[in-house]
Order: sequence, then C-alpha cells, then structure tokens
Amino acid sequence: MGAARRIRGMMPGMVRDLQELVRQPSVSATGEGLEDCAGMVCRMLAGMGANAKLLRIKGAPPVVYGEVISEQNPSRTLLFYNHYDVQPVEPVELWDDDPYSGRKRRGRVYGRGASDDKGELVARLGAVRAMLDGGGVPCNVKFVIEGEEEVGSPHVREYLLKHRKKFACDGVVWEFGYVDVNGRPIVGLGMKGLLFVELTARGPARDMHSSLAAIVENPAWRLVRALHTLRDARGRVLVRDWYVWAERLSRRDIALVRKEPFDARSFKSEYGVKSFLGNMGVQEAKRALVSAGTCNIAGLSSGYGGEGAKTVLPSMATAKLDFRLVPGMVPSVQAARLRRHLCEKGYGDIGVKILHGEAASRTDPSSRLVQDTLAAAIEIGRPILNVSNAATGPMDAFASVLGVPCVSVGCTHVYSRIHSPNEHVRLDLLERAARCMCGIAEKYAAP
Repeated sequence: MGAARRIRGMMPGMVRDLQELVRQPSVSATGEGLEDCAGMVCRMLAGMGANAKLLRIKGAPPVVYGEVISEQNPSRTLLFYNHYDVQPVEPVELWDDDPYSGRKRRGRVYGRGASDDKGELVARLGAVRAMLDGGGVPCNVKFVIEGEEEVGSPHVREYLLKHRKKFACDGVVWEFGYVDVNGRPIVGLGMKGLLFVELTARGPARDMHSSLAAIVENPAWRLVRALHTLRDARGRVLVRDWYVWAERLSRRDIALVRKEPFDARSFKSEYGVKSFLGNMGVQEAKRALVSAGTCNIAGLSSGYGGEGAKTVLPSMATAKLDFRLVPGMVPSVQAARLRRHLCEKGYGDIGVKILHGEAASRTDPSSRLVQDTLAAAIEIGRPILNVSNAATGPMDAFASVLGVPCVSVGCTHVYSRIHSPNEHVRLDLLERAARCMCGIAEKYAAP
C-alpha cells in the first residue's frame, strides 16, 4: 500500500494532533504559549522518527527543526516551511465556541490556527509519518517551523543565515495553499512584499476641550489630510517614484493570470461587497491581486472612541498602514520614498515608524518543483497556477538565502475564516493535502 493510501487510516490520529495543537495557545503578537507550542511540535516530530530540536537566537521564539534522512535518495532534499504561531483570537464574542476548543463538527475542526497554520503543519507531519510507516521517505525531508510568521517573521532571515548549511535543500514547500470554491488547489508561485508603517501626528501637549478647536489644530485632521495624499480613488499609490523599480508581469505571467479562475460573485457574497475598488472588472481584479501595489489603512486611533459623547480635541492621532509590494520594490527604499513624500507635501512633522518590511518573491513556473507539485496536486483537485498570492510571507528570505525555488500548496479552503472568528479546517481537504505531500516527495525524488 502506498503512503498516500495509508493517510486515510491515519486520519483519527492526525485529527487528535490538530486538536492538541489548536488547544495550545501560541499568539506571537503577545508571546502567549509560544515556548509550550514549540515544545509540543518538537515532540510530535521526534515521535514520528525525525531528528528534531529547538533552535534559538536571542530575542526570538525558537524555530522547530526536524530532519528525516532518506536511504532511497539522500542526494535530494525537500524542505517544509510552516509556523506554529497564530493570530490573536479577538473579538472573542464572535466565536461560536471557545477559540481554543479544537471542536470537531460537521467534518471540520474549529479553533484559532486550525487552518493557519496548524492544519497545514499536521498535513505535512501526517504525510511524512505515512512514508516512514511504509519503509522510509523517498528523499530527505526537513522541517523549519517558526513562531513569528503572524508578526512578519522579523528573525527568520537571521535564523536562515545562521543555519544555512543545516537548512540546505533543493526546494521549499510553503506553509499554506488555497483551495478555491470549486475545489481546485491553487499552486502558488510567489508572494507580495510588505512595508508596514505607523504614522503619528501630534498636536497640543494634552487632550483639550473641543471648544478650543476654533483656534487649535486637531492632529487627527492633519493626519487625515496627509493620508489623503498617499493614494487615489483607484488605489494607485501617489508617492513619487513608488513604481519606478516595480517589475512588470511577463507575457507568460499575464497568460497565467487570464487562465486562473476567479468567482467574483462568490467573493462579493462572502465579504459583503457590491463592487471592486474603482469599479474594476473581473480580469482587472485578478491582475490586481497578483501584481498591484497597495496602500491600506490597517488602523486609525485618536481621541475618544467609547460609548456616548466626549467633546475632546485629542493631542495625538495614529494610523497603521500596510503597503503591499511587488518584485523590484525594496522595503527600505519605499520607506525612504514615503518619508520624502510627506516632507514634500508639507507633512514632514508627522512621525514615521517602520514596523516591518519584506520583499516580494516569485518562482519560475518551469521549475521542476513547480511541475512536480502540479502533478501531485491532482490528489486535491484540478490544480491552477497562481503567479503570486496577494498576501505576504518570508518567501524571499528562503529563496534568496537558500537559493532554491518555493511553491505553495495545501488544504486551506479560501473561506476558512483564517485570522477571523470561527476559523476552521475541512478534514477532507486535510486528508487530501497529506496525500499530495506524499506525491510531491515521491515525484521530486525521482531521477
């Protein structure tokens, strides 16, 4: 019996592993439970026969490293990248169950991290366990499982540089992969970059009675005016030279984007939106998700936001912004351009704090890893190539430091409510993704 077929009999154990992981909080934003969860993952790796250990650098949660050596083909190595940290659970009142319940119902497991990323991790663990139960892995398999992905992976490049030889591999299977509304796995070739900043406008020395707004400038209004200079109504960033280094999609990329299905009606229904930004059409929306830079206001804070009225002129106003970057955009350079823009527009007094920066990354679709992944993804459904995910992760760090291709594929349904209340994973997709991981390893090991 092949490893993929053994997965079905292993599903009860995989579900128990997933529930155990979900019940262990591991919130990187607060640090809650990270050490305990890392230890739990390390024990799971060791329990299935991997050489597992916790790697550490100062000021960061541990990376869980695991390695299984192949007797069949020790010359080729596949690395699974995952993360054990999760997003905060708030707002708790919108969950149907305890966010850490790991409750199983209607063929799903619910809880924070059930999909992102503990479900994906369990699928990979199950796949390797199935291959080991059948006599061994067809190629070397390594695991790098970090605890800061949800806060921008600030230490992952340092870990990669320190342990470059230990992490050496021929290809990386990324930490997630989407399945669309029609059950088709989306095989991802890249991710956008990110620049996350905090802008702060300051006014009077302390909050004032709002009657004094007749003679004193409100910093919230100043911040709003500054924000208005950053992008137009269609979402294009207005900062000078913002796009000067941005790489354009190739003809091959454009052809792939055109072929990729996108259910606009389902998308609008799920998120309760009537139209896309700037009233763009479906093809334009597909292309924007892959290749458009963004300027998004992630949060605004100023003055009084509680119940009822409080007539106050606040002393400070803050906005958190995330800019999605495309290949060619360097986070530090884009940050400098943002600061210059604010000065040129007369807002040089507004403070700019850089919270995180990550470059974009893309893998050549002709790469053998991509082709083997496409062939193995038949286990999940009819695969579709995606030039770049609209989100961000440290893919560029892996691709540039290790010098290898990266590809994403997995069991996360597009509407699994990741980062939201009632996050869940479908168990049928979990099983199929584990079978897919077996297939990737078998195909990639072949001469």
